[in-house]
Amino acid sequence: VYAISLVQVRMKEDGSFETITIPDEGQNFADKNLRFFPRSVTLPPNDAQVVKVQLLRTNQLSPGEYRSHFYFRSVPEIEPLGEEEVVADTSAISVRLTPVFGITIPAIIRIGESTTKIILSDLALSMVNDTIPNFSLVFNRTGNMSAYGDLVVYHISPQGKESKVGVANGVAVYTPGIVRKFQLRLNIIPGIAYDTGTLKAVFSSSSDVRPEKYTEAELKLQ
Repeated sequence: VYAISLVQVRMKEDGSFETITIPDEGQNFADKNLRFFPRSVTLPPNDAQVVKVQLLRTNQLSPGEYRSHFYFRSVPEIEPLGEEEVVADTSAISVRLTPVFGITIPAIIRIGESTTKIILSDLALSMVNDTIPNFSLVFNRTGNMSAYGDLVVYHISPQGKESKVGVANGVAVYTPGIVRKFQLRLNIIPGIAYDTGTLKAVFSSSSDVRPEKYTEAELKLQ
């Protein structure tokens, strides 16, 4: 059993989320312009359920971006009524943990033209335990809407050979945030040395047909 609701979240600089009730300056919620049905579903294993979403009163919205998140939360099983209660040992302390699983999916309404731009900065490479290459950078967002896309990192050898060494799909920088710090473990590939050459980071739209490149930046390795 899954309960469905709309919640409001803030994205922090490290990409994590926290639930809020009052929008930050420059943030607009979308919940008043969304209607959905059903609000709870019961699914057997490997089954699916369509949730219908309706957009409302967009003619009353000013230009900009409006965002809320659909929250799908599993409802813990309740013991059937009438079952005999097992008498527990009252001399011992017992703890019962009931995990509740959930997932959020952003619902974004955009009115008007986007003025959003992304710049990549603070590119750096460090080695974890002297063996695992860890690539870090900062997304800098300006404009009136969120940015969403895929990050691809290439290694360019001193001879000019380009190899894909890291991919992160679905990277977002939500309004009103202007900075997101990001880290990506790069692949260890025979023949690629991370102490020479160049690392090139490319941020593009999520599309298998013809992705639009938003921005790119390079880091010289020494």
